[in-house]
Amino acid sequence: MNLLEVKDLNVYFKTLDGTVSAVNGVSFDLKEKETMAIVGESGSGKSQTVFALMGLLAKNGSVSGSVKFNGTEILGLPEKAMNKIRAEKISMIFQDPMTSLNPYMRVSDQLMEVLMHHKGMSKKAALQESIHMLDAVKIPEARTRVHLYPHEFSGGMRQRVMIAMSLLCRPKLLIADEPTTALDVTVQSQIMKLLKELQHEFGTAIVLITHDLGVVAGSCEKTLVMYGGRVMEYNDTDSLFKQPTHPYTQGLLAAIPRLDHLGDELNTIPGNPPNMLRPPQGCPFEPRCPIATESCKTQAPQLIETSEGLCRACHKDIQEVA
Repeated sequence: MNLLEVKDLNVYFKTLDGTVSAVNGVSFDLKEKETMAIVGESGSGKSQTVFALMGLLAKNGSVSGSVKFNGTEILGLPEKAMNKIRAEKISMIFQDPMTSLNPYMRVSDQLMEVLMHHKGMSKKAALQESIHMLDAVKIPEARTRVHLYPHEFSGGMRQRVMIAMSLLCRPKLLIADEPTTALDVTVQSQIMKLLKELQHEFGTAIVLITHDLGVVAGSCEKTLVMYGGRVMEYNDTDSLFKQPTHPYTQGLLAAIPRLDHLGDELNTIPGNPPNMLRPPQGCPFEPRCPIATESCKTQAPQLIETSEGLCRACHKDIQEVA
């Protein structure tokens, strides 16, 4: 049984300039203890997809489709019921830990508040559990540092505090939205290794949102590639890296710097992402695609399972794209 099932998810935002189609017909599933990456350029709809299933869209946003968690439909649940799920079943790590943590409160108070409110713990028990969780995310001298303010931690340590906070209620699903964006490469590696260790310890499924395919390799079982609010390709990560079948996925992978190509000019995908105020009639990647045809301009390709585990949205056969 799947832990999470998302079917035909659509997200729209009403603005003064018109309606923005941020997410269009996104579908995927996730099993218990599994890790899945959602990748794509900025503006591809990654974050809005998970905000929709968390019930955290902006007030001008609307959503349709189906999101089932443990077999129960959670899309459109009353706010009180959704708050309980967000507290105990699904947790999220946001992009910037400095703005996610309250700068006026000690870290201890912010961690304890979660446990006292959602778990009914006493102040003393909540403090001990908070220290235990900071130890779990490998913050040195946790018993002393728990009483510091966020600005007294480095960026990497603040991110560890956010991870600790998200795991306090032992959620079944952890959503990490660009958890390594503001960190240097060494700390990025440490954070990803830490997430895998914590996943093994607590049995948590993880959805990783990122634009950095280098972070995905070796840390995620499945990868979902998004562009223009749509799923372009969906496959197990090893197969996707070895043999990408969509022109957009191929472009993303080609743009990653390689140690065996020192001195070579970096590859880029020419052009810009589509304006979703006026979404294209056909494939959203068509203006930037090196193998686009006339049909790509007028007909949006459907996401089709072409082989076991592989889904792609492209008019071209795999042999023609390779």
